[in-house]
Amino acid sequence: MLGTSYAALNSRQYYWTTITMDSTITIRSIAPGDNAALARAIRDTLTEYGAAKPGTAYYDEATDHLHELFSRTARGAYFVAELAGEVLGGGGIFPTEGLPADTVELVKLYLLPAARGLGVGKALINQCLEAARANGYGRVYLETTEELTQAIPLYERLGFSYLPQALGNSGHFGCQIWMIKAV
Repeated sequence: MLGTSYAALNSRQYYWTTITMDSTITIRSIAPGDNAALARAIRDTLTEYGAAKPGTAYYDEATDHLHELFSRTARGAYFVAELAGEVLGGGGIFPTEGLPADTVELVKLYLLPAARGLGVGKALINQCLEAARANGYGRVYLETTEELTQAIPLYERLGFSYLPQALGNSGHFGCQIWMIKAV
């Protein structure tokens, strides 16, 4: 990585870039035309890791309508990573039903292989943590599956700790790992 820049445009829009040897990866707020590419990135990643199973984002109807979901959700945010106009993945925060009032869920954080190993996942998570703070949350909760072996160590390095059971009512009964972090 040759350089990184970050700027908050307002509490719901962020812009981040990383300049690699041959390209620039940008992280920005979700836009109306992102739905199909994000759904494909989520489902392709879950398939790649053998986690395309009921009770995960693979079968979640919201996966196909992320822009609409996040544009009508107060105190939520979703960010997209792109390279040369191609969506590489994304991640966001969502006030999942049943969570404590001070807690938001880190949701639908998936990256295609071209974005992995470049710090993009970490940058997406950090933007989500900042958005959580900016929206008045004190904790960020996440659910994941044991198959997502690259993501779990990253969550640990970023200070997420394990919980003995799920919080809230996400409907993702296929997830066996629950974590939380104070922000």
